[in-house]
Amino acid sequence: MSDLLVIGGGVIGLSIAYEAAGRGSSVHLIDAQQPAREASWAGAGILPPAGEHSANPLEQLTALSNRLHRVWAAEFQNTTGIDNGYQPCGGLYVARDEPTREELGRLHTWASAEDVAIEPLPRGELTRIEPALRPTGGRVDAALLPGECQLRNPRHLKALMEGCRQRGVEIVPAAAAEDFEIKGSRLASVRTESGNFVADQYCLAAGSWTTALARKLRLRLAIKPIRGQIALLKCERPLFSRIVNEGKRYLVPRLDGRVIVGSTEEDAGFDHSTSEDIIAGLIEFAASLVPQLSEAPLEKSWAGLRPASRDGLPYLGQVPELENAFVAAGHFRSGLQLSPGTAVVINDLLAGKPPTIDLSQFRPGRHAGAEASAAN
Repeated sequence: MSDLLVIGGGVIGLSIAYEAAGRGSSVHLIDAQQPAREASWAGAGILPPAGEHSANPLEQLTALSNRLHRVWAAEFQNTTGIDNGYQPCGGLYVARDEPTREELGRLHTWASAEDVAIEPLPRGELTRIEPALRPTGGRVDAALLPGECQLRNPRHLKALMEGCRQRGVEIVPAAAAEDFEIKGSRLASVRTESGNFVADQYCLAAGSWTTALARKLRLRLAIKPIRGQIALLKCERPLFSRIVNEGKRYLVPRLDGRVIVGSTEEDAGFDHSTSEDIIAGLIEFAASLVPQLSEAPLEKSWAGLRPASRDGLPYLGQVPELENAFVAAGHFRSGLQLSPGTAVVINDLLAGKPPTIDLSQFRPGRHAGAEASAAN
């Protein structure tokens, strides 16, 4: 019997296990397939800045996570020898049509309200600071968020896996949670094909698959998978150094010259496949911002299933009517960014300690009485 059983081996589950083990708990983590895959592995690793003194709980969780990413990156380097690619690189936000100009306006408003550094870029300045960036299509508005950072998802997950192992976490792949045993007000065990797992406390952190698991605990969550397709272009050398964002799409430059191009938002169920026309559209988008990318070969493409909640907020907290079961899921496009902060607040709850962030708006039972078509 362990102190904690984490169900789900994505970045959220691994981060919770890593933090719990660091606090002295014995931890088992089970995953239906192979940990460190799915949406966590598939993302681009963008870490936008957040307001450090915000009154908004989601903003507070983001700011906490951003601070922890700096700490964890150094910690992983020192203890595991793995560089997760964390780097403060800055983010450029460009707009070439009215919808993206409206988004850019909202970005300025948000940055001003949250005291986040933002620099409007006069015409010509964009190309001066990033000569390879030559957007087509007429008028271009732009701004720089100097506090934007990035890391490399696969490397971060590799470091997390190794960090968990070093802290004694028992990671069990191919152990899908099939059913739960409930005794009174407590979750007593989890049944899998690999046998039953018993712990003092439990945390559901299975991304888009958490909805089906939660139903077995009489909890209704409104989470559904949203597919995001991504292309990886290979360049001989870095063409630009800052992340480039336009609406929901982006270019993320890596130090080795590769460029990640993403991403889509598709309600396609649990379908991981990619489509040639969408990948071609992403490449066309990349070339419209950086013309030299039209000659860059496509190294590979993939898709991830991001767990989107109905109201855009993650579920964080105790399962109603079960004193030793908790949920951490529904982070949508921000799972990797919010993972360390999520790990801290969930472990505070596990320890019976009030988190420093008010989690009431993230409570897992908030959709219990509502129609749950989004979860089907």
